[in-house]
Amino acid sequence: MEKQTLEITNPDGIYDPRPHGYSHVASVPANSQLVYVAGQGGSRTDGILSDDFRTQVNIVFENIALALKSKNLTMANIAKLTTLVVDYDEDKHHVLIEESNKIWPDQKFPVNTLIPVQRLALNGMLIEIDAVAVG
Repeated sequence: MEKQTLEITNPDGIYDPRPHGYSHVASVPANSQLVYVAGQGGSRTDGILSDDFRTQVNIVFENIALALKSKNLTMANIAKLTTLVVDYDEDKHHVLIEESNKIWPDQKFPVNTLIPVQRLALNGMLIEIDAVAVG
C-alpha cells in the first residue's frame, strides 16, 4: 500500500471553498519531507513580466512546478500556498479559479491564503505565490 503523505479535506460545517479554487485543511503526517518554494513571480529566466495577469499566473505556476520537479514532486504534492495579488479584483479572482481548476481538476486544491497587496518586489509584478509541498 502506498504511503499517504498529504490529505486535503473540507470539513462539514464550513462552506465549500472548492468553487473558489482552494481547500480548508491539508494534513501532513509526521516524518514527511516538507519542501518550501519561495515566492515565485510571473517571469521566466529572461526576467520579462507580461502586462497580462493570466500570463503571469501561468508562469508563476510553471515556476512552482519546475521547483517541485527538482525534488521529484508535482503540483499534487502542494499542501499550502500563499498568494499575493496586486490590485486584486473579481476578474483576477476568476482567473485564479480557472487556472487552479486546470492544475487540480480533481479539486484537491491546496490550502491557500490570498492577500491583496499594493505592489510586489518588482515593477510590473502582478502576482507572487509561495508553496509548501509534501514528499
